[in-house]
Amino acid sequence: MSGIMSKASHVLVKPESSWKTILECATVEVFEMMANVHLDPEPSPEGVPSGDFTAMVGMAGALCGMTSIRCPRAVAARLAAAMLGEESTANPSAPEDALGELCNMVAGNFKSKISTLADHCLLSVPTVISGEDYTLQALQPVQSFVLALRHESEKIWVSLLVHE
Repeated sequence: MSGIMSKASHVLVKPESSWKTILECATVEVFEMMANVHLDPEPSPEGVPSGDFTAMVGMAGALCGMTSIRCPRAVAARLAAAMLGEESTANPSAPEDALGELCNMVAGNFKSKISTLADHCLLSVPTVISGEDYTLQALQPVQSFVLALRHESEKIWVSLLVHE
């Protein structure tokens, strides 16, 4: 077995209720560090996640699941400008790239905060979906942790889906 796979091969880690708080902390830290953006948590978010950009990072090994960030196109463009400077407006893929990188860093920061995951969970390359009219079908059983955070007047949705 390869060194990478042996690191990922580990007893499956069961989700805990504290993970929502850990995910929120990981997200706030990454957005502040990478984009100098402060996010305000919505204590009881209304509605379902929406926005025309969704970035996803798969997780495998001790945890099988997916981290995602969903937001409006305008928010992704502002995040790209904050991360890459105003020249990001010349690159049409900058908003998708920035959101994908933020999602990758949130997933990595989250798993590093849980000792049983840190070295035993691998992350996929980020994937970004453009468009609002889609539904995600996850294999059952699944446990989800969903956050709504505010950036200015817009919501940014962060989700962690865990296959049990």
